[in-house]
Amino acid sequence: MGFVTGMLAGLARRSIDPGPLLAAGNIDLADPASRIPVADYAALYNLLNRQLDDEGFGLFAQPMRVGSFEFLCRGCLSAPTLAEALQRASRFLHVVLPDLAVSVRRSHEHAELVISETRKLAEQPDDPGRIFAFEWLLRLLHGLACWLAGRGIALDSVIFPYRKPAHFADYALIFTADSRFAPTVPGGNGTLVAAFNANLLDLPVRRDEAALNRFLDGAPGKITTLYRRDREMVTRIRDLLRAALPDTLSLDAVAERLYLSPRSVHRRLEEEGSSFRAIKDALRRDMALARLAKSDDAIARIAADLGYADTSAFYRACVEWTGMAPLHYRQQLVRGK
Repeated sequence: MGFVTGMLAGLARRSIDPGPLLAAGNIDLADPASRIPVADYAALYNLLNRQLDDEGFGLFAQPMRVGSFEFLCRGCLSAPTLAEALQRASRFLHVVLPDLAVSVRRSHEHAELVISETRKLAEQPDDPGRIFAFEWLLRLLHGLACWLAGRGIALDSVIFPYRKPAHFADYALIFTADSRFAPTVPGGNGTLVAAFNANLLDLPVRRDEAALNRFLDGAPGKITTLYRRDREMVTRIRDLLRAALPDTLSLDAVAERLYLSPRSVHRRLEEEGSSFRAIKDALRRDMALARLAKSDDAIARIAADLGYADTSAFYRACVEWTGMAPLHYRQQLVRGK
């Protein structure tokens, strides 16, 4: 839900009621713990772009008119390598999105994709619209790079220029498990740095005009459904862990149920950009926040049902997720309704 709130921030700045858009997508903002099917998220993405005639969601000083993403793709299509494609993307975005500067740095075995504010996107560094602007552009460029190369491109680490948001647990599934947060100094401009293997820049661009025409069907919202890091193995393990609660399965037990070795499971998860611990933590978080939002169950009961050895461990986890104790989180939800 944090991604939806950020996506809608531009409407709030323009005093536009998001109700009709949310109703069309059957999305309820009143439940911050709910999760949205990725297809519905992509549909809302495209609908909002068309309504505003702005693929930047109304978050920037000038609109990024509908069609910008298509021309970005077309400009990159004839590049010989991924490095040249990203350089072209940087130059194109300088024209249509001057509020954010994109660059690529390379040093020996390491490369960095850098996204920097050229002007403050919001007065408050943790403004949902500002956070989403960085999330969105990194996701768009990373997804486009993966598509151009015809393969997934692993991000080794990302440093985001704001404090850890409430939905940070999803970063391990969408970006990388090594997602870090370095708040921008007051009054300054922020910079996002995504690190990856420099050899990936030498990958050839493998797509042609026919592939582009297929790719553009449902774009740019479609980019959110491609090269997602929460793929098959993550989903299967998440389902096994959920079904076993309140018992907690070990990696060995999960591997046995999947008829794989623990080493194979670990390798598959690494390929999908996740880990056994990250899946377990994200599942507990999602289920805990949903129970706190939708039920009157006692805190101790929720902790026990989710496999926590004692209530105090659940309290510490909730503070890590939300910045507040479980009871305070529930009370805040009640006051917000």
